[in-house]
Amino acid sequence: MTEKTTDHFDIIVIGAGPGGYVAAIRASQLGMKTAIFEKADMGGICLNWGCIPTKAMLRSSEMYAHMQNAEHYGLSAKPKFDLSAIVKRSRDIAAKLSGGIDFLMKKTKSPSLKPPRA
Repeated sequence: MTEKTTDHFDIIVIGAGPGGYVAAIRASQLGMKTAIFEKADMGGICLNWGCIPTKAMLRSSEMYAHMQNAEHYGLSAKPKFDLSAIVKRSRDIAAKLSGGIDFLMKKTKSPSLKPPRA
């Protein structure tokens, strides 16, 4: 029979959205042994799929519109719309920000726990 080692925490935060990761960091700063349980990427829906990525895509569309109106400023440009590049930029921004949260979790010694995969 093998013995299983179990970590003990003062607080386990469920969900690494804007409320969860901030709570985990603060609890750690207050001296509590803290872990955060997240099934996906750090930052929650807003950072990874909602607010941040959609605003990045919106900014790309704004730039496209400005470039289409370049003639009004004495410039000539024929922009091409590359949806794959726009989506990649949006995902890269989200990944960078999520990575920043991962860094903060490591800095505060708050491990990020993932559910087991079936």
